[in-house]
Amino acid sequence: MNTIGIICAMDEELEYIYNNSEIVSAKNIVGQDFYIGKFKGAKVVMVRCGIGKVNAAICAQAMIDMFAVDCIINIGVGGGIYKELKIGDVVVSTDAVEHDFDTTALGDPPGYISRMDTSVFKADEEILKIFESFKDDNAFEYNVYLGRIGSGDRFISSKEEKDRIWNTFGAYAADMEGAAIAHTCYLNKVPFVVIRSISDNADGGAEMSYNEFKDIAANNSGKILEYMIDKM
Repeated sequence: MNTIGIICAMDEELEYIYNNSEIVSAKNIVGQDFYIGKFKGAKVVMVRCGIGKVNAAICAQAMIDMFAVDCIINIGVGGGIYKELKIGDVVVSTDAVEHDFDTTALGDPPGYISRMDTSVFKADEEILKIFESFKDDNAFEYNVYLGRIGSGDRFISSKEEKDRIWNTFGAYAADMEGAAIAHTCYLNKVPFVVIRSISDNADGGAEMSYNEFKDIAANNSGKILEYMIDKM
């Protein structure tokens, strides 16, 4: 694989990768700095895209158009939806959906994106094979799960919303960018995977947990990426 694209929403999520990379150059596109260099010996382009689906999709498209990346990896923190998840655990996307896409008033199911051939964006199978070995590899002090990511333009912090996302979509984790990047990659036929380390339980105490644990969770995501590149 020639060039790996790395997208994070926040500086805290990019910090571990940036600090452990050899940065060669930078280019400002769509108001964001794209850094070109090497991480664990692999050629990478990385960017902090900003929070939300629109920012994420714009940066993903710019990365594809301007740097011809071979795949995109979106890493960062997320809220735990699956009941077995603990803070610091990691979810690697089998696929991603937009849980806030809603045309149910027209008779569509929740999350259905009109006039597209799919509303479920599947992660790259070859990349996922790398993560299957995690179950037998005791390299980390936290659990790594393969599961669906549900994305929407709101921070999930209530039991009602958490239950809705689980019961409707079966998403293991919720975030605000992953499915938008997956959507963009799908349209461009670019392989992708979303990696989310759990910073909160997406419930009534989510804001407090998020502020306390987001840096730890972001580092866990970065270490998973490091492991993944070692195995590629």
